[in-house]
Amino acid sequence: MRHNKKFNHLGRTASHRSAMLSNMAISLIMHKRITTTLAKAKALKKYVEPLITKSKEDTTNSRRVVFSYLQDKHAITELFTTISKAVADRPGGYTRIIKTGFRAGDAAPMCFIELVDFDENMAKTAKKAKRTRRNEAASSVKDGAAFFVRSV
Repeated sequence: MRHNKKFNHLGRTASHRSAMLSNMAISLIMHKRITTTLAKAKALKKYVEPLITKSKEDTTNSRRVVFSYLQDKHAITELFTTISKAVADRPGGYTRIIKTGFRAGDAAPMCFIELVDFDENMAKTAKKAKRTRRNEAASSVKDGAAFFVRSV
């Protein structure tokens, strides 16, 4: 029975898993979007969101705590300057997982995980709808029907 076992081990040892999640978190922070498998993305989401929450409070202690997870000065600087300002008013849910299909080699479900506030495509406002061609086509059909009626 697997009662109360919610943690996905991802088929790795603890040290390998922590190193992989740390590297993926650094990549996500630096590039704002990465492509990976669905299982890894879900594990990464649970790993990186508390770090982003911790980065909202820019203190020496919070930087040290986050550095103990990431071990990358450039990623820490990016997280505490750019990302923390962008997510300052957001109460949680800093990442988004979007499924992209299946990998060709082993049919693993693939997705990309991205930081919500840094996606240009989703952030754009919807444009005002143009006049459809359906109206133009209907008016030309009416004119054409009138033409045929007149020519008979």
